[in-house]
Amino acid sequence: MQFIETRTCFFSGFLFSPVSMGVLRCLCLNLLVFLLLCVAASSTDRYSEALLSLKSEFVDDFGSLSDWIVGSEENPFGKVHGCSWSGIKCDKNSTIVIGIDLSMKRLGGAISGEQFHVFKELVDLNLSHNYLSGKLPVGIFNLTNLRSLDISRNNFSGHFPLGISGLQNLVVLDAFSNSFSGSLPVDLSELENLKFLNFAGSYFRGPIPSEYGSFKKLEFIHLAGNFLSGDLPPELGKLKTVTHMEIGYNSFQGNLPWELGNMSNLQYLDIASGNLSGSIPKEFSNLTKLESLFLFRNQLSGFLPEELSKITSLVNLDLSDNHISGPIPESFSELKNLRLLSVMYNEITGSVPKGIGELPSLETLLIWSNQFSGSLPNNLGSNKKLKWVDVSTNNFVGVIPPDICKGGLLHKLILFSNKFSGGLSPSLSNCSSLVRLRLEDNMFSGDISLKFNDLPDISYIDLSRNNFSGGVPLDISKASNLQYLNISHNPQLGGLFPAEAWTLPLLQNFSASDCGIRGNLPKFQVCKSISTIELNNNKLSGKVPESIANCQALVRMDLSHNNLSGHIPEELAHLPSISILDLSYNSFNGSIPNKFGDSSSLLLLNVSSNDISGSIPEKDVFRSMGSSAFGGNPKLCGAPLRPCSGSLAMLGGKGMGKLILILILCACLAIITMISIVWIFFIRRGSKGKWKMVSFTGLPPFTANDILRSFDSTESKEAILPLSASIFKAVLPTGIMVSIKKIDWEAKRMKTISEFITQLGSLRHRNLVRLLGFCHNKQMVYLLYDYLPNGNLAEKISMKREWPTKLKLIISIARGIHFLHHDCYPPIPHGDLKPNNIIFDENMEPRLAEFGLRFLQQLNEDPLPLPSTVNKEDKFNNATEEELWMDVHSFGEIILEIISNGRLTTAGSSTQNKARDLLLREIYKENGISSPNSSQEEIRQVLDLALLCTRSRPSNRPSMEDILKLLSDIKPEVKS
Repeated sequence: MQFIETRTCFFSGFLFSPVSMGVLRCLCLNLLVFLLLCVAASSTDRYSEALLSLKSEFVDDFGSLSDWIVGSEENPFGKVHGCSWSGIKCDKNSTIVIGIDLSMKRLGGAISGEQFHVFKELVDLNLSHNYLSGKLPVGIFNLTNLRSLDISRNNFSGHFPLGISGLQNLVVLDAFSNSFSGSLPVDLSELENLKFLNFAGSYFRGPIPSEYGSFKKLEFIHLAGNFLSGDLPPELGKLKTVTHMEIGYNSFQGNLPWELGNMSNLQYLDIASGNLSGSIPKEFSNLTKLESLFLFRNQLSGFLPEELSKITSLVNLDLSDNHISGPIPESFSELKNLRLLSVMYNEITGSVPKGIGELPSLETLLIWSNQFSGSLPNNLGSNKKLKWVDVSTNNFVGVIPPDICKGGLLHKLILFSNKFSGGLSPSLSNCSSLVRLRLEDNMFSGDISLKFNDLPDISYIDLSRNNFSGGVPLDISKASNLQYLNISHNPQLGGLFPAEAWTLPLLQNFSASDCGIRGNLPKFQVCKSISTIELNNNKLSGKVPESIANCQALVRMDLSHNNLSGHIPEELAHLPSISILDLSYNSFNGSIPNKFGDSSSLLLLNVSSNDISGSIPEKDVFRSMGSSAFGGNPKLCGAPLRPCSGSLAMLGGKGMGKLILILILCACLAIITMISIVWIFFIRRGSKGKWKMVSFTGLPPFTANDILRSFDSTESKEAILPLSASIFKAVLPTGIMVSIKKIDWEAKRMKTISEFITQLGSLRHRNLVRLLGFCHNKQMVYLLYDYLPNGNLAEKISMKREWPTKLKLIISIARGIHFLHHDCYPPIPHGDLKPNNIIFDENMEPRLAEFGLRFLQQLNEDPLPLPSTVNKEDKFNNATEEELWMDVHSFGEIILEIISNGRLTTAGSSTQNKARDLLLREIYKENGISSPNSSQEEIRQVLDLALLCTRSRPSNRPSMEDILKLLSDIKPEVKS
């Protein structure tokens, strides 16, 4: 003690006495405490500093991180400022950041990841549902305590970086829907604690690493919607803990590995659209816990394995769109939990086993487009759970099962294109849940015994091409939600036309052609929604009611081949959307209302074979329709028929006959003289370079020299050189601007090609570019088209459009293709359907350009038969049919480009390699749709249509007729 009191204290070179020693000790102690506090304060706030640094790298246009600021108030000792910020989770003492959740903050930009070394204790990092881009920062892999990493639904790109094996505590890795490329990271397999892995919806390439079969605890793996290839590694069968595996929508090769049958805990397996071939391994029967098996849209073949019936836990089985053959095994009746059975688009034969009808849980049965025969199980529907049945396009016979709607849940019954017979099942009469009923193209007979009062939700009924009788049901007006009704081609139907037909408030399509219906047309009362009326080939009489003026949405009306009489109502000419009006083969009289000439929508007015008199109004729209639309009316004159005599009557006087004779003789003499001169000139100069001009409707009668002079006024009219560009524009003498397409041809094929060009020149539709004429010699031909100044779809594909505008664009393009395929006889394939060949007119309405030119080129290279020479019983030859299917595929690709603003530009690969839900999310995002609404449902349906159109097998694609029907479900007014 004494030693301490008497010792000397040295500090900084100074000698202190024992008295001052206590003071010094106090000062040192206070200084040390102050320094420790400073260090502690600096240490704890490093999290806030790192978070602010991270914030500076985000693009936060919506101010989602506006509360990330350090306030002026004092922070308690050891506490982290950022613990109170949105998305930040700290420990209970607020001294350590353990979670960062920035999901759905609408953040953009690229992040460096330099800040992540600070968050050593971080357990959860969630950056999902944002717009982050660039490469994934490697700094994330410094978060060694991380258990959950969610970067899904962003736009991270480039190769997935190496180093993730350092996250040995990681349980969840969700990278769904990004833009990663390159190979899947192999070192991922070193994560022994990983349970959830989602790499779906990017652009990964190459095979699935065989190392992915070594995960010890993995329960969920999702790799769908990439560009993965190669054989499926059999090592995946070692994943004993996996319950959910989705690896479809890729481009694999080879067969399904039988080893997958060893995944004993698997409950959900989806390898749809994986390009797999071979048969379904019987070892799959070992998957005794499997509830959902989706193998649709592959190249699988062989028979359905009977062993699959051992998977009694199975709820959903979808093997559609493959090449599976043989019958459905009887043993499938053991699948007591099955709700969905879909084997559509295969080559399955035989009858449907009776046991399928006894499945107690069955809700959806989709077996259309196969080769089934026999009758449907009589007990189908007796389980009272059936909701959707589609067995169309098979060879079924017999009657509709009596209990098909026993449970009152059936909303879709699709049986078209079979050989069903008998009457409608009594079960359908009061099936109140029914929404869609399609029985067309069968042999049903008897009355249409539907009780419409008991069908409150029915919206679509097609009973066409059957043998129904007994007339149109009088209570049809009770179907208040009915939008589409087609009972055409039931020649024994008969009866009077029901007065209540036009009272349906939502009705848009009423088709009852060739039904033997009698009586007068009733007054059009509530018809504001109707767009299509087809009543041709009946026994209707009387006049067309003037109340037709109430049908303001009417686009197409066909009353041909009836006994209608009276004047053509002028009210028809005032309808704003009328496009096709066929009144031919009736007894109409009087004149054609002049107002039709002012219609901006009218494409065809067919009044042939009536008693129409007077002159055809002098409007271009009538001349473009051709003489067939007006023939069979002896009292009718004017273009495109014979001239009216009244045009000469204006000369008047007694000497009119002599004057006419003199004028005719003078004209004849002038023509003969002109021909002689031309002939002499032709002989002297030779015929090799002689140009001829053929004009179609819409082009004044120019000569070949007029056309050639407009190309280059400095060139000799006879020796004009071929222009270098295949497409160019020219201004004709009257100021008309045209687009010119140059094609070289051989003289020996000139006649055949000229005939086909003339056929193309007769086509007129609001969604086709008009071919105005052609100018040719024996070496080449110039095609003259309307010049449309507003560019093409390829130039405007990335233009932001509202969804209704996009849908209208798709519908307009579909109408143009439909006209070529179904309104031209024989059909004309477009042949080169792509965005560059979709031109916008002055109203930004799309028009198809260069239609038929592919076929024309084939005629030039190969002496193929013209479409008009094809056997009429076949309609078109195989080459033409193949081109029609290619048009449908191209249309599907165009749909995808439109709805994605051009992002999906290679539909053949990108869509087939992405799961539907991934595509939908991308497309919703492109269209700025974040919450469920009607547009979201329309987009979903349009995407489904595009995927149908781009199916790999042409015969599995819908026709343009079917496409317009499908579009009618989305936008019913398109049924024209």
